[in-house]
Amino acid sequence: MRSLPLPLALTARLSPVVVLAAAGWAMSSAPAAPPASEDTTTTQSSGEGESSNAPAAVVGSKAYSAAPAPCGSLSEKSVKDLVPGAKTAGKEIPSTDAKLRRTCSWNALKGYDYRWLDISFEIKDSETAAKDSFKDRVAAKSGGGDVPGIGSAGYSVVNLASEDKQQSREGLVVIRSSNAIVAVTYSGSNFESKQAPPLADINKGAIKAAREAFATLADSQKS
Repeated sequence: MRSLPLPLALTARLSPVVVLAAAGWAMSSAPAAPPASEDTTTTQSSGEGESSNAPAAVVGSKAYSAAPAPCGSLSEKSVKDLVPGAKTAGKEIPSTDAKLRRTCSWNALKGYDYRWLDISFEIKDSETAAKDSFKDRVAAKSGGGDVPGIGSAGYSVVNLASEDKQQSREGLVVIRSSNAIVAVTYSGSNFESKQAPPLADINKGAIKAAREAFATLADSQKS
């Protein structure tokens, strides 16, 4: 049995997971910082377009008062599709103020394929504060495109990174609705081929998760 050598950026995310050459998966304690991007590819909603059944954007200066439970924002089927081998319940990351910010993480290594998914809800003091946060996130991950049909504003970008000849691809989707922000990070690698998953798979997967997460946010406002 031998260990697969991993680039530092991916090792940080997998730690303390030991990657076996045969197969296996495990959960790590918390997400690390997104990998540095070697190229940024402009992406939009992958042909999905405006969704007729997407929840309507909530208007007003402060429509949301608390962040919903993020680990319940995805169906079990979606978790199995996006992160094969992961525990469907997910793992909520400790927060300094769970009322205003909550994050759930799923990750797994199945065979040689690794997937990582984070969903975060952030509640700002006002719609203006949420707009500023949205603009800052877009500026920090420039080169992407709009995601129509979700919330008041949506943005998607996919980055490709490579370290020690190991590629990884990460998609980020940010949605704003009134004073709330939904952020989805979805990434993947293959430790046998050393190739990243196709851009379309990561982009569509991140947008799919964002749609379900936003529906959870919208439902929480009604209750």
